[in-house]
Amino acid sequence: MAEEIEDYRRDESEAHTLDRNYSELLQELRVAETGVQLLFAFLLAIAFQQRFGGIDAFERTVYVVTLISAALAAAVLIAPVALHRALFRRRRKDDLVDATARLAGLGLVFLAIAMVGSVLLVLTAATNRTLAIVLTAILAVIFIGLWGGVPMVLGRRPRRSEAGRSSS
Repeated sequence: MAEEIEDYRRDESEAHTLDRNYSELLQELRVAETGVQLLFAFLLAIAFQQRFGGIDAFERTVYVVTLISAALAAAVLIAPVALHRALFRRRRKDDLVDATARLAGLGLVFLAIAMVGSVLLVLTAATNRTLAIVLTAILAVIFIGLWGGVPMVLGRRPRRSEAGRSSS
């Protein structure tokens, strides 16, 4: 196993690495885009429900922030398509991969805000406001931990092959 990890580096050209990285980013974006589109459709439909007219200022603010966050998530996560069209056949794959990675990260931030806001909106209707806020705050911490903290910690750790070499 240790030898497999040590030999992890790929024998590929920079162009192949960029192509592979871009393909992996697109796969990630496909998952996120589907979720954003479903959430956005749900949020758009809520405004046309009969009960929507009776929500208070707090719920209306949560709704607006959540809707705008979902729209921004959709815009940012779909932006790599427009970027690809603009840079297609211009030998700018490195810029495309870098920008797409940044857009994916930003899109996930807006998606997390939209998801947490949606849960707060639903919990406010289903429970009392205090419980809704507490449960949503716990959910937000979980999102931050899973989508931010875990990747940050893993990114700072040395690869297993590097750790294995330094301890032997």
